[in-house]
Amino acid sequence: MSQDNKCGSDGGCGSCGAGNAQTLDEFMANVEREDTLKRIKHKIVVLSGKGGVGKSTVAVNMAVSLALSGSKVGLLDVDIHGPSIPKMLHLDGHRLESNGRKLIPAEVGNIKVVSIGFLLQDGDDAVIWRGPMKAGVIKQFVEEVEWGDLDYLVVDCPPGTGDEPLSIIQTLQNADGAVVVTTPQDVALADVAKSIQFCKQLSLPVLGVVENMSGFACPHCGEVVDIFKSGGGEEMAERMGVPFLGRVPLDPIVVTAGDEGAPYIYNYSRSAAAQAFEPVVAGLANKLGGEPREDKKMLIALPTSDGQLCMHFGHSEKFSIFEIEPATKRIIAKTVVIPPPHEPGLLPKWLHNEGVSVVIAGGMGQRAQELFQQAGVQVVVGAKPADPEDVVTAYLNGDLQTGDNVCDH
Repeated sequence: MSQDNKCGSDGGCGSCGAGNAQTLDEFMANVEREDTLKRIKHKIVVLSGKGGVGKSTVAVNMAVSLALSGSKVGLLDVDIHGPSIPKMLHLDGHRLESNGRKLIPAEVGNIKVVSIGFLLQDGDDAVIWRGPMKAGVIKQFVEEVEWGDLDYLVVDCPPGTGDEPLSIIQTLQNADGAVVVTTPQDVALADVAKSIQFCKQLSLPVLGVVENMSGFACPHCGEVVDIFKSGGGEEMAERMGVPFLGRVPLDPIVVTAGDEGAPYIYNYSRSAAAQAFEPVVAGLANKLGGEPREDKKMLIALPTSDGQLCMHFGHSEKFSIFEIEPATKRIIAKTVVIPPPHEPGLLPKWLHNEGVSVVIAGGMGQRAQELFQQAGVQVVVGAKPADPEDVVTAYLNGDLQTGDNVCDH
């Protein structure tokens, strides 16, 4: 028997000084990771073999849509060299803080957000790391962050099948699966197919393919023109035996929303891209056994004056709150309430606490809109004075006419 292994064990005995025994730090890290992962119901990795297909846009709007349904959501950006999540959620300049034990994520409504961008001194700083450094910080973003109880953790990966996607999939252990993003043209599809093979080799289920930039939605007439052609993503999904979640058109509002840090699924909910994205997320939630958004309670609030929609949100005499049956998009109840005395920032908090999920107004100041966004309440501005019930009905039917925000201050 070897002098190095006197007890005859297979190397797991600490008294023999076995080289492969876990250190205390490794053991505690594993315990932290397991405890963290137990508190996250669903883990979704967003992948693409090709850059520039809108993967981060899909990840952000997926997280926002899930949060708007009432779910507690985490959004983890593991694109080490090109983090874009801070910009897309208007979190530029945010810095991660610690509670003495773990890092505290940034929060936007029901979404907890972590990105390497929160650790950079300047947004233009380059991160020049090799694989082991990247793998280490990705593990820390799971083990050493106070994620708490989450319904969903959405992970935005960089393009390709390299260090970052491999590290996060191994760290998450048993993720629910991947959402693979592509555009319709062949040059993207060839690379994206490699992502699907990557998932299969790692035994990671493919939850579905999203075909982004599938046609161009004209901002004037709404007609969709196939600039990059259409249907390639669906054909690839069928050929490779994975689900297809849906198509999202190329919509100019997506660029505006990304630059403003205002996710289009929330801030431009009536846009062609937002309406196409809704069934994508609903289908994903159904696959994971979550409640589809249509089954959630929906309350819509309108500021009113003299029985009409009030053009100035902060000056309204009353609020009409409508309860909607989501499945049929039918008004089932209406309540008229008097708001509390007006103070800056009070009305968004009050309506959020009332359970309101959508506010329709003629005009609203930018600060109030930001507070609603942080609370996960959707805002529609530019509506014309009319009977509140008619306004809500038009909104539910998708034909509400809106103009300028008359109170943008």
